[in-house]
Amino acid sequence: MMKMPLVRSLVTVLLLAGSPPQAAWAVTGGAVIDVYKSPRCGCCAQWTEHLKANGFTVRTHDTNDVTYHKYRLGVPPGLGSCHTAEVSGYLVEGHVPAKEIRRLLNENPDARGIVVPGMPVGSPGMEQGGRKDHYDILLVKPDGKTHIYSRY
Repeated sequence: MMKMPLVRSLVTVLLLAGSPPQAAWAVTGGAVIDVYKSPRCGCCAQWTEHLKANGFTVRTHDTNDVTYHKYRLGVPPGLGSCHTAEVSGYLVEGHVPAKEIRRLLNENPDARGIVVPGMPVGSPGMEQGGRKDHYDILLVKPDGKTHIYSRY
């Protein structure tokens, strides 16, 4: 006879295995990413598709004043990109890979968030064939100082 916790565990595994949206929710913790972008920016739309393909729920906010959201969320001067996002209280600026956003959410550091300054070729949403520029993902501390979080 199986014990109830084991039965619940098996049922949970079977439900997750048979339900991609629920499985994706488990991977991202149900995180919803609010993305603030220009309605005319194609690479921003490609970045949101990258997030969706990696299990995130994305709420897109087209705006003609993305700068306001950069200021509101604390993007340090000179480290901006074409879009700004917020997830679970963290800033996500630019073409940050979904993998690094998951890492941020799992590690839960004392930080404003993470940024990829500029628009590096080969980052999510900026793909151009096989070309890939090297770029850094920076962790933005509460005081606005940064350090390298990841290198690509």
